[in-house]
Amino acid sequence: MQVISSKDNELVKHIKKLKDKKYRDESNEYIIEGIKLIEEAVKEKAKINKIIICEDTTNTYEIPTNVMLEIAKYECVYVTNKIFSTITQVTNPQGIMAVIEKNSNNQEIDFSQDIIVALDDIQDPGNLGTILRTVDSVGLNQIIVSKGTVDAFNSKVVRSTMGAIFRVNIIEVDDLIETIKMIKKHHFKLVVTSLQTKQSIYDINFNKKIIVIGNESNGVSEVIQDMADEKAKIPMIGKTESLNASVATGIVLYEYVRQKLNK
Repeated sequence: MQVISSKDNELVKHIKKLKDKKYRDESNEYIIEGIKLIEEAVKEKAKINKIIICEDTTNTYEIPTNVMLEIAKYECVYVTNKIFSTITQVTNPQGIMAVIEKNSNNQEIDFSQDIIVALDDIQDPGNLGTILRTVDSVGLNQIIVSKGTVDAFNSKVVRSTMGAIFRVNIIEVDDLIETIKMIKKHHFKLVVTSLQTKQSIYDINFNKKIIVIGNESNGVSEVIQDMADEKAKIPMIGKTESLNASVATGIVLYEYVRQKLNK
């Protein structure tokens, strides 16, 4: 078994550069780490280009036999513990990572969905990852993100999706406003959350709706607010006046689930 021990190895340099968004975009690849995410990638038939394993992994972590049998079907490369420590992006690595090809070739919007979620410049990686996981949990297969939204293939985002990154089509658009206008031509109506309305999210019929989630600091942009067909607020009976973006997304989407289950 050949083990890479040089920091000047081309693969090692390639993996290090994948920490940068610009390079991820150029190579159309990103990194996943940990046994659970590798297992999810295999199960969801993600395009795994290479699996990198620390030579000490089998001594430190117990990788399930079924996972080892599956990853053996892919191109696996072993590296020393010292090299792995220079390429990992997590605090407590499990000694296994993979280079995955992005699904960015599919940028077509699926208009057969009941609702379409769009993100207006979400900045926090944890928020984006949680939103992707929530979108996946309610059975949606896509999400639209503005150019100003944090990169969905950022390592923190990928980890917090818990595997949803392999099931949700991430469609990045240059002009969110024009994209919304185009979607509305397919008989969708735009819904935004706002405090400037008496209507509750429980008054909205979540069928053929575009739901826009706004930036953590500024909310949904004024231009998009002005385009809204309906505005609704999340009722809060306590003293808190606002909610975390990912929490708000979950509340709205699970009202959609409630309505769907009651039909």
